[in-house]
Amino acid sequence: MPPGPGVVAACREATRRALSAWFGPADTPDTRAVADALLLVSEVVTNAHTHGGVPSELRLDGTDRALWVQVSDTNPHRPRPHGPHRAYRSSGHGLYLLQRLAARWGTVPRGQDGKTVWFQVDLFPEASGPGGS
Repeated sequence: MPPGPGVVAACREATRRALSAWFGPADTPDTRAVADALLLVSEVVTNAHTHGGVPSELRLDGTDRALWVQVSDTNPHRPRPHGPHRAYRSSGHGLYLLQRLAARWGTVPRGQDGKTVWFQVDLFPEASGPGGS
């Protein structure tokens, strides 16, 4: 990851380019799922940059239905919400967004070298019943 304040934009753009390369016009992911994935990349990288020590790696893996994202940093402590969730707060929503928008997420410790926060976004959500929604 590039150091400094441009890291979030660079990681978001790398994710956008990867999704464009992996999925052609014949098999386009759901636009809301792509927007969710880009938002979550921004949030997790921002958290790594702000709270996690030094962000060290962005890893993107795609399957035919989902995007897996891993962001590693040098802080070994697990992420945790900072107090009660309040809609009027201007920051502190990253983990709440992960809980709401990711199909699954978690952390993997890397000993004293830090941790990796990972998440999955389903790019082709299944219809939620007859007629979809």
